[in-house]
Amino acid sequence: MKKELIFLGPPACGKGTQTSKLAEYMNFPHVDTGSLLRAAVKNKTPEGIEAESYMSKGKLVPVEVVAAIIKRRLSESDCSNGYVLDGFPRSLEQAQMLEQINKETDTEKAEFRAIYFDIDTELLIERIVNRKSCPKCGEIYNMKFKAPKDGVHCDKCKAELTQRKDDTEEIARARFETYYNETAPLTKYYEDKGVLRNIDANGTIEEVWERLLKAVND
Repeated sequence: MKKELIFLGPPACGKGTQTSKLAEYMNFPHVDTGSLLRAAVKNKTPEGIEAESYMSKGKLVPVEVVAAIIKRRLSESDCSNGYVLDGFPRSLEQAQMLEQINKETDTEKAEFRAIYFDIDTELLIERIVNRKSCPKCGEIYNMKFKAPKDGVHCDKCKAELTQRKDDTEEIARARFETYYNETAPLTKYYEDKGVLRNIDANGTIEEVWERLLKAVND
């Protein structure tokens, strides 16, 4: 049966690392909304051209345009057995849009599941202020939990790591407040539908991975 998997959780909870690994493990496409949007702009798809008209002016891309880009991607043949969707939905409105997209793109019965990464906020603060990334390949590191071998350069492409200017405690706490106000209501929405699975996202990458596999397959 086709599996449709989405992931909920506050910033820096580990979704990106785990969903990328899960997609490879299950041989599903990892549909990352941010990367998808940038690719649509680069490839000048109709939706990408429209999105760029907003981005070039520093404006947010309307959710309808983002949804159209996602629909186009989920309609492709490699999503026929399932997908791992990262970064969407982030609101109840977007959740309803995704339901409509699935109805229109599903060619067989599908199992939809929302997985919530439950984690201590103070641990997340510590993760964020210690986070660095590779400007070349995008690999993410944490100087305390997942440091590069030499402490300075990316293990994969050897570029010098950088840190986002907004990876500060003050900004992180503001982002959490926004998340809990706007996105957290999705957990109740999916819980009421009986498709939500909670996993304890505290612990090592390997520990969380085992919990994730159980949540996906139970």
